[in-house]
Amino acid sequence: MPQTFSFFTRFEFRLATQLSHTRWMTRSPGKQRLMLRWFKRCADAGHVPARSLYGRVLMHRGISPRDKSTGARYVLQAAQQGDRHAQYQAGRIYELGCSQYQPNEHHAVTWYARAGENGHVQAAKRLADAYRHGGLGLPHDPARADDWQRWAQHLTEDSPTGEAPAALTAY
Repeated sequence: MPQTFSFFTRFEFRLATQLSHTRWMTRSPGKQRLMLRWFKRCADAGHVPARSLYGRVLMHRGISPRDKSTGARYVLQAAQQGDRHAQYQAGRIYELGCSQYQPNEHHAVTWYARAGENGHVQAAKRLADAYRHGGLGLPHDPARADDWQRWAQHLTEDSPTGEAPAALTAY
């Protein structure tokens, strides 16, 4: 069930996101810290896109192992709440391992499948590749690989429907 967030939280997240794409804002370390504080405040308020984005920033740009594990925690929370970008990152976390999260192929496949079904192109392509080559502990299955590849192609063409085809949800 989607949560409603305060107007201020939504506004703050949107402002921080918009400002993060401007050159004059990203050149200053002080301004970068300010944006990260805004993202953190929104993430702590439960704003799912903020959790996803802030978690990914900490995972990839965090300095200490503590930053990276905190980022992974935020990403996994957002993934559980249905954010497709976070679901893809959760798959990456479990595929490659990250700080306190050990590699787990079963969890990786689960998160990639959720992300792919929710419209994440890279997740669908990753599953197609895994089925094609027998990776991630999956059996070599050209039919499933083709199903995921077609779904990824369908997603890249920006189809108006966001529903996964029955061939994917049946597995």
